[in-house]
Amino acid sequence: MPITTRSWPPGLPRTLDYPDVPVGSIAAGAARRYGERTAFAHGDRSLSFAEVYQAACRFARALAERGIGPGDTVAVRLPNCLAYPVAYFGVQLAGATFSPANPLLPPDDLAAQLDDSRAVEVLDDPARVESAAFGGEPVTPPQVRFDPRTLANLGYTGGTTGRSKGVRIPHRNVVVNALQYACWSTGSIPALDPAGDVLLDQIGDEREWPIRLGTGVAINLTPFFHAMGLIGSLVIPVLTGTTVVLHDRLNPPAYLADAERLRVTTMGGAPALFAALMACPDFPARDLSSVRMLTSGAAPMAHEMINALRRRFPEAVISEGYGLTEVTMGAVSSPSFRSGLRKVGSVGIPVFDTEVKLVPADGGDGPVPAGAAGEVCLRGPQVMDGYLNRPEETAEALTDGWLRTGDIGVLDEDGYLSIVDRKKDMLIYKGYNVYPRELEELLIAQPGVAAAAVVGRPSPEAGELPVAFIVRAPGDGAPSEQELLDTINAKVVPYKRIRELRFVDSIPVSAAGKVLKRELRAQLEA
Repeated sequence: MPITTRSWPPGLPRTLDYPDVPVGSIAAGAARRYGERTAFAHGDRSLSFAEVYQAACRFARALAERGIGPGDTVAVRLPNCLAYPVAYFGVQLAGATFSPANPLLPPDDLAAQLDDSRAVEVLDDPARVESAAFGGEPVTPPQVRFDPRTLANLGYTGGTTGRSKGVRIPHRNVVVNALQYACWSTGSIPALDPAGDVLLDQIGDEREWPIRLGTGVAINLTPFFHAMGLIGSLVIPVLTGTTVVLHDRLNPPAYLADAERLRVTTMGGAPALFAALMACPDFPARDLSSVRMLTSGAAPMAHEMINALRRRFPEAVISEGYGLTEVTMGAVSSPSFRSGLRKVGSVGIPVFDTEVKLVPADGGDGPVPAGAAGEVCLRGPQVMDGYLNRPEETAEALTDGWLRTGDIGVLDEDGYLSIVDRKKDMLIYKGYNVYPRELEELLIAQPGVAAAAVVGRPSPEAGELPVAFIVRAPGDGAPSEQELLDTINAKVVPYKRIRELRFVDSIPVSAAGKVLKRELRAQLEA
């Protein structure tokens, strides 16, 4: 499908030259380029780019002294903190494999992940990392033989639809995907400094990309154990020289106060973040005129939310992206340059060196015409090597380099991708496909509805019946169950009609902001 001039970054090539460097090269290059500029801040403490790299070198030395290096996996079970980027780059510089673990994992799930990854070390105390890495004389990292196909990350799938699987991500994938998105969002191309470490050459026009390298400021709540947090909020900011301020939890008034005080240039996170900020009484009053970009991922953003954010941030680019752990982080993004064509409801076009195709959701590899729904397949240099010790599941997911994502999407005539739903979330009512997101969009657009999620209730006669879980908005304007049913069902064909509504206090989401529909199904079963 054609890529128009309003969708491709002006002045940038269609393919990038990715240097064969290890992940640690990103931290080394940033230390030379951005030096004493603040890289990460948390509370009243901060680390400069130079300090992050030096601390990572010391930590890598400490790991090497314990005999940990190539072939070993180190699990990092930390909250977002200053020790996290040090631990991440330290593991990489030691030549070991980094495996993130959610600090809130139940004991049985954690034990299963650690056993599956065969981790030789578990880092679960920030003080341990700091004692080994902070302070002392400058050191160089251990001498490790580098192979770009060596595993850098062993991430685990979110488990929103089943048990987690270990995803094999080599060094080359991390470097490639970080460069794909860093270049896309800043108008840059990859380069090497005199020492041979990777950096960016920002060739894009300032009028199109007003956030220049080494000037960005962002607040981060996305957990680093998630692919979007790790690559998008830790690795890429190091490449672009962006200062990342860490918040421990979502406190909308505190977030907005910091955004105003720090003159943040970028606001990013899952849609749940923006929903909470928009509901905060401080949101209209705070001076957020410094914001030039809003980015969203992990889950689709409702159309009403995008339009509301456009009204609140008329000078900012609102860019959605799409990816999953199996593609390191991402594969598709809305244009980030100011004059780019962005379509409400679309996650954009494939980034550099990436292909997207749709195949029939019910099986087969035949092409799906523009405007029709199909399973999203991705191909590019950021696609995983496969699942750890799961050859059959790897073979099911990967065919000739194409990754079957399990997501249902639509490609329009301009090559823009819209995500309709998860394949496993799709309902089948008397042989008809029903996509919950369509119903969720209609529900969220209604006055008095703060959040909505739709799942299927098994039915012997019909297959599955759409059931909606609704969170009422504050105030007295919430509609009744019958009013909502009548309003929504009048807008859809008969087989898509919602059969039941349940009002709840909240909708369960993962730490990355994805709705946990398996928990909603469990409520129905109970």
